[in-house]
Amino acid sequence: MMKKYVLSAMIVAASLFAACNSGSSKSGAATTGTAQTETEVSAGTENQDEHAVLGVQGLCEMCKENIETAAKSVDGVSTAEWDVEKKELHLHFNPQQTTLDAVSKAIAEVGYDTDRDKADQATYDALPACCKYRG
Repeated sequence: MMKKYVLSAMIVAASLFAACNSGSSKSGAATTGTAQTETEVSAGTENQDEHAVLGVQGLCEMCKENIETAAKSVDGVSTAEWDVEKKELHLHFNPQQTTLDAVSKAIAEVGYDTDRDKADQATYDALPACCKYRG
């Protein structure tokens, strides 16, 4: 009788584990932890926005706000989400309205280095102390 309970508990645990993991895999470009930029066309969107991952330097939540605001200020960018730990900006943009280079330049113009552009020293120096990521 005890074997039935143990077996039942193992089956339930395995089912729950499988259900939890099935939602965690995402389709699209996989990131490898490198600072390379990746783009893809999002299949489910009406206007065929591209998804891109851009490496962007920064340290804190204030950096996150500044980086995302700069990216979203570019016409054609629909979403921008910067990961503080991975130093990656995930964004969706309309390639008929803008380019990844334009987004990168907008971010560098507010003081943050990207994989493609380096912020000018005076702009970087004007960042708050908590945002200074250069050695």
